[in-house]
Amino acid sequence: MRLSVIIRDHLDSLLHPSARHDPMTSARHRAFIGPRLLGGLAALATLPIYLALRGAPQEIEVMVFAWLIAPILLSYYLSRTGNYERAHILSSTALAAVVTAVCAYTGGISSFAAIWLVAVPLDAALSTSRRAVAVAVVLALGCALGLVMIEAFGLLPVTRIPAQYGSLFEALGIATATMYASALAFSAEALSRTSRKLLVVEEARYRLLAHNISDVISRHSRNGAIQFISPAAEGLLGTPAALLLEHGLFDRVHVADRPAYLTALSEAARSGEERSVEFRIRRDVIRGHDQRGSSEFIWIEMRCRSIETSASDSSGTEVVAVMRDVTERKTQERALELAHMEAERAGASKSRFLATMSHELRTPLNAIIGFSEMIVHEKDMMIDAARRQEYAKLINESGLHLLSVVNGILDMSKMESGNFEISPEPFMPRESLVSCCNLMVLKARENGIEVVTRAPQDLPQITGDPRAFKQMILNLLSNAIKFSEQGGKVVVAASVEGPRLVVRVTDSGIGIGAEDLKRIGDPFFQAGKTYQRRHEGTGLGLSIVKSLVAMHGGEMLVESRIGEGTTVTVALPMVFTPPLKDASDNVAPLVRSRGESQDYQVKKIA
Repeated sequence: MRLSVIIRDHLDSLLHPSARHDPMTSARHRAFIGPRLLGGLAALATLPIYLALRGAPQEIEVMVFAWLIAPILLSYYLSRTGNYERAHILSSTALAAVVTAVCAYTGGISSFAAIWLVAVPLDAALSTSRRAVAVAVVLALGCALGLVMIEAFGLLPVTRIPAQYGSLFEALGIATATMYASALAFSAEALSRTSRKLLVVEEARYRLLAHNISDVISRHSRNGAIQFISPAAEGLLGTPAALLLEHGLFDRVHVADRPAYLTALSEAARSGEERSVEFRIRRDVIRGHDQRGSSEFIWIEMRCRSIETSASDSSGTEVVAVMRDVTERKTQERALELAHMEAERAGASKSRFLATMSHELRTPLNAIIGFSEMIVHEKDMMIDAARRQEYAKLINESGLHLLSVVNGILDMSKMESGNFEISPEPFMPRESLVSCCNLMVLKARENGIEVVTRAPQDLPQITGDPRAFKQMILNLLSNAIKFSEQGGKVVVAASVEGPRLVVRVTDSGIGIGAEDLKRIGDPFFQAGKTYQRRHEGTGLGLSIVKSLVAMHGGEMLVESRIGEGTTVTVALPMVFTPPLKDASDNVAPLVRSRGESQDYQVKKIA
C-alpha cells in the first residue's frame, strides 16, 4: 500500500499542470505514462544482459528494442505537453510501425507478429477520442494491406524463422498479444472504475449542495415542465417537492405573472443566454397549534439558462433555473417607492404653497403699506376724516388677515412637530357652535350667504378642548362661506349619534373635483390649479381641522361633487381620552357621480 502511494505520487509529479486539477484526466494520464514508463525502463534494464548473452543484435532486434524504449519518449512528450489525444496517436503509430517491421522480417502477413495489429486500435480505445481510434484503425488496416501487397509482389526480405521454431514463435506472438490486450482491458476497467468512483463522489457533492443550499435549483423541459427540483423548495413553498414536478410549480405562480415566467424559460431555451424574471408564487403556511394551513404570495427571483442534454428528442435542450426568495427586498423597494412618492407629493404641495403664499402675504402687506402711506401724507392728498377712517379699517382687516395666515402656518407646524397640546375639559358644544356662527354671520351676509344653525337645545355636554373645537368649526365655516356663491346657504348641524357628537357643515358652493378630493386635508393643498383659483387661502384650513379631529380620536369625512356643494362631517367622542399612538390620516374623501340617486357612501377611518 505504501509502495503504491509512492508510485502514484511520483506519477503525479510527472503530469502536465493542465491535468492535475481534473481527477479523471489525471487518471488517464497516469494510465498512459505508468505502464509505458515501467515497460521502457525494464527493456533498458534487460538490454545489457541480452547483448551479453546474444552478442551483436540483428536489425529486427534493434527495431524491437527501439520500440520498447519509445514509450519513454511518449511519456515524456505527454508530461510536457499534456496533449493526451496526440500522445495516443503517436503510440499507435509506433506500435503499428514495429509490428509491421517484425512481420516484414518474419513472413509478412502470415507472421506470428501480425496478430499484434489488432492491438493497435485497442490501445487507442483508451484515449476515449474518436479521432485517435480512427487513426489507429487506419494504421492497422494500412499496415495489414501493406504487408499483403509486399508479399504479393515478392518484396519480403529473405530472413525466415527456422521451421522448428515456427510453432514456438506463433505461440509467443499469441501469448504476448493476449497479455498486451489483457493489460489494455485491465487499464480500461481501472479507468471505468475510477470514472464511476469520481461520478459517485461528484453526485454526492452536488447532492449535498442541492440539499443544503437555500436557493432552489430546478431543471425544466422546453415547455416549462419541471423534471427535477431541489429539496430546498419544500422549505420555500411549504409543500413536498414531488408535488412541484411537471406543472405543479407553474400552478402556484400568480396568474398575472405566468406569462413572464413562461417567457423567461422559453427565451432561455431558444437563445441559450441567461434570463432573469421576478414573479409571485403561492406558499403554504401552517399557523397555530391546530396545524390549520393558509397560503400567501411571496416574490421569487429566477435566473435560468439552457443546457444541452442527451435527450432522445430533436432539440435535446433543457433549462436549469435557480430561484430565491426576494420578498424582503421587494418589500423594501415598495417602501422606498412609497416614501419617494410621499416625498414628491410633499415637495409638490409645499412648492404649490410657496407659489400661492406670495399672493396671500403680498396682498394684505400691500394694502397695509399703501393705505398707511396715504394716511402719512394725508395733508398732501387732502384726505378727510371719513376716508382716513376707511383706510384705517382696511389696514386693520389686512393685518388681521395676515395674522390669520401666519397663525395657520404656525398651528400646522406645531401639529406636524407634535408640539400642539390639547387641554380637555367639559364644555357645552351648542354654545360654541352658536358663538362660531355669530362670529362668521357678518362675513357671510357681506357675501350674500345665509348661515343656518341646527343644534338642539338639549345637546349634552362633552369633554374635549373647547379652543380646538371652536377652531375646527371656524375653519369649516370659513371654507364653506369662501367657496359658496352669492345667494348660497351654509348649514351647521349637530347631533348625538351613539357615543359621538357629529357636526356637519354643508355648503351649496362650487364643490371639489374627484382628483382633488383624494388629497383634501393634505397640508398646503388647495383644490384647483393655482392659476384657476378665484379664492384666497393657504390650503391649511382642512389640514388643521383634520389634525385636531385626529388628536381628539375622532373622524372627518368629506363628501362633494362639482357644482353641488360640499359636506364635511366631524365625529368626536363624547368623552375624550388621549390617543395611544400618532394620529393617522382620517380623511375619507367620497365622490358621487351626477345623477346618482343614492346618498354618498361613507368610509370610516379610525
